[in-house]
Amino acid sequence: MPTTTTLKLPEELKERIAPLARRAGKTPHAWMLEALEREAALCELREGFLQAGQQSAQEVDAGGPLYAAEDVHSYLLARVSGKPARRPAPLKRARRH
Repeated sequence: MPTTTTLKLPEELKERIAPLARRAGKTPHAWMLEALEREAALCELREGFLQAGQQSAQEVDAGGPLYAAEDVHSYLLARVSGKPARRPAPLKRARRH
């Protein structure tokens, strides 16, 4: 169920939004709702990306596999080109004492 929120916009921003909404065939209200939805989705994607990166870093720190960037790049280029490709082999790590 929708809830009411009041936004106090600077006059300059309100004046910028009105013609943009009009050109998009929307009311300023609808235009702002869509803008807020897009920004929320973008922030959620960014947070997910950062969390995945942190998890990957923890896996590497725990001894997970490492791959040469060139091998991964070649593999991905072949895959998106529709060519057969072998998965890259993990690098051998030096033993720590």
